[in-house]
Order: sequence, then C-alpha cells, then structure tokens
Amino acid sequence: MGANGAGKSTIVKILSGVYPGDGGSLELHGKPYAPASPQEAKALGVATMHQSIAESVVPTLSVADNLLLDRFNNAGTPWFAGPAARLDEARSIAALVGLDVDLRAALFTLPLATRQLVTLARALAAKPAVLILDEPTASLSAAEAERLFTALDRLRERGVAMLLVSHRLGDLKRMADRVVIVRDGRLVANLKNPIDFDDATETMIGRALPQLSKTRERKTVHSTASQGLQVRGLKLFPGKDSPALDFDAARGEIVAFAGPLGGGKSRLARTLFGTERVVSGTMTLDGQPWQPRSAADAIRRGVFLVGEDRWSSSLFPDSVQFASIEGTLSFPFLSNWFKGGWINRSRERREAASAIERFSIRCNGPADRVVNLSGGNQQKVVLARSHAEPARMLLLDEPFQGVDAGARADIADVLRANAAGRVTLVFVSAIEEAFEVADRVLHFDRSIIETDIEDLAGA
Repeated sequence: MGANGAGKSTIVKILSGVYPGDGGSLELHGKPYAPASPQEAKALGVATMHQSIAESVVPTLSVADNLLLDRFNNAGTPWFAGPAARLDEARSIAALVGLDVDLRAALFTLPLATRQLVTLARALAAKPAVLILDEPTASLSAAEAERLFTALDRLRERGVAMLLVSHRLGDLKRMADRVVIVRDGRLVANLKNPIDFDDATETMIGRALPQLSKTRERKTVHSTASQGLQVRGLKLFPGKDSPALDFDAARGEIVAFAGPLGGGKSRLARTLFGTERVVSGTMTLDGQPWQPRSAADAIRRGVFLVGEDRWSSSLFPDSVQFASIEGTLSFPFLSNWFKGGWINRSRERREAASAIERFSIRCNGPADRVVNLSGGNQQKVVLARSHAEPARMLLLDEPFQGVDAGARADIADVLRANAAGRVTLVFVSAIEEAFEVADRVLHFDRSIIETDIEDLAGA
C-alpha cells in the first residue's frame, strides 16, 4: 500500500528488471538477484503485470499473438507454428483468467478491461515463482476481479509468492496475508493479519480520512427540458434486442452509472461525447438537440470526457514536445486561450500551477513530463484538464483508476464543489466509488435500473 507517488511502481520496476536499484541488494531463493532486463527477470521466475498496459502488449497484434509474445521471444521455441496450433495454445492461456473473446481480433479494437486481462494471462502463463501485480483490477468489475483472485488462489496453493499493489481495499482484504506500507519512498509499516485497514489507510496517507456519511447531503434535482440532459429511446447497440435507454440528468447533480464491464457504460460515455454512432433515439442538452459530430465539436460546445484509458484518450506520448503538465492541460483550449496562434507561456504556466495546487498533483512543477509522474498523479492531470474551463456536461469514465484513497476523497470533493451549473455523469464498475461521489446511482448493464443511494450505503 502507498499513496500516489510513494514509490510503489518504482519498486515494482526495480524488482522486474526495468530499472536498476540505486543501492542495496536483492535476493531470490537465497541467491543474489539483480536482473538486467525484464526478460532476465522472467527467466529467473519473476513475472510482472505493470500498471501501464502499454508496457506489456502490442496493440496492433491479435489477442492470440499477444498471449504468445513470451513464447515467440523464447530461443528454445520452434520457429514455426501453424495458425490452428497458435490459437489452441493461446486459448489455453486465455482460460487462465476466463478470457472469452475472439483471439484473432486486433487487441486495440477491444475494451481496456480485455487488454488488462491479456496482460494478466501472459504473466500467469510464465508459471512464475514470484508474481508481481501492479493495480491488476483497476479496470475490472467485481466479477472479473473475483475470477482473477480465484486463479491467484490456485497459484498460492502451488507455492507462488505474490506482490500485489492495489488502491482497492477490497482486493487487499480478499488476498493479503501481510501488508507493507510505503510513504515517500520509505517503508513505514509491516502489518500481519488481522489487518485494520482503516488504520492502514491512515498510515498510508499520513492523515485521517473523513468517514463516508450515509446521511451526506445529496442533491435531489429534477431535470427539465431546458436545464440538463434528457435521453429518450437511445440504442447503443444494433439489433432488435438492444434495449432503449431513457434517463435524465439535471444541472448541479452528479449521476453515477455503475455496472459490469462490457455492459455498455463506456460506449454510452463515448456516444454522449460524439465518438460513437447513435443507433437510434434522441438526446437533448439544455433543451437543444445534442448529437456532436466529433470530440472537437463536443469540446467546443462545452462537453468534456475523461476516458477510461488515459494514455489512449487523454495523454500524449513522451516523444511529443508538449507532453508536459502545462502542455497537456492547455491543448484542448488552445484556440480559446491563445488567440492568433501565439501561445502565452506565462498563462499556460499559471493555469498549470493552479491545477497542480487544486488537485494536489505531486510533481516538481508545470514543466514536468507527465510520463514521469505516478499513475495516480497522471490521472489527476487528466481530471484537472477537464476542469480547466467551465463545462456544460462532464463525462468521467473510471475517473478513480490508480488513485489512492486520500486522493479519491479529494477528487470527489472537487467534483461536488464544481458540480453547480453543469451535468456530471460518472461511469464506474466499483459501486463503492459511485457511492463516494454521486447524488444518484443508475445500475447499468445495457439497460438502466435506478438504485436508491441509501440502499447502497447500507450494503
């Protein structure tokens, strides 16, 4: 356990051969361990699933070829294997995590959760002596996560040691025999079962967290045709069996859509943002027809999306010159902020400095490269960008990915404090995250069932 920027992912990368350590020593099975590369670490029996999926897959390859990447990289593997044999072997690897998709499909065409399961299956297929998992359930539903944990239980029975990094307390309660807490690069606690996770969280972030209140004041605002979003008869999927969606969201309230992966939450978010085609139905925003032609059109009209995969939807690769905090924050608003095409660096820096303070982003300053931040602080940059200008509608798809408990509470406070005057829709697979932030929760699995928030609090 550790707050964003505590050093968890750095430790993982040292153990897995990505980075060399600055000092100290490592031992594996009683022998010195100093892998010079991830391949060497894996050959010695240490397999890792990194927090960033991009470090473990090749998006343009098929699912099957991604599952077999380690096989292809093994010098002892026969140089030729027919398509049928490759599919059979990939199918057996996919079964390790219950992955049931078209193995011939290009990986980049599939949802983030599927890509994450591919990286998990690859790690399990290596039959490791030590398995390191950095935020393995960040994009998984409760059912998907339980399927993973069942596979990990079998590995534990076989004597595999596991290092699990997670901000989800449910993961740790389900799996951990011991919890090591890191803060600011230092080990501050080593706890054995039974573990008091409230105390552990306080130790992790260095302060007490306010308890979630079942009676926290929530808005009960009803949408009107002229104020807010109205959706009628909206179909996200083709075919006569696809349900039609009807829901309202008023200005000033936060509505959460909670449900399983693959149920269509992300597709709904992209449809509202204009990057998915509407099959049928109508949408109105503030009494006017709403069907943006593109992401640029939506942004121009005051609708912003925080996508579920920050690196594919919101952040630039480090090879881009302006992939800094200040460049990332200003990019969608260049035409508004900098008339005539001349970028005002002092304003860009000022806006970034304000966002850093407002969202408690741990960094050295506005010019920091985003790639060098921890995963949780990268997510804060994306969320800060969505608040850089007033929004008519804000869409947040899995906004708490890789964010520690303290930062999650801070972000929820910012979302609530800025909800007035806009429609805010949050799409999550973890129901407790919906409860932390929402005034109203809609259970979503291709169709919508409204859920009473107080019932969720009791559960």
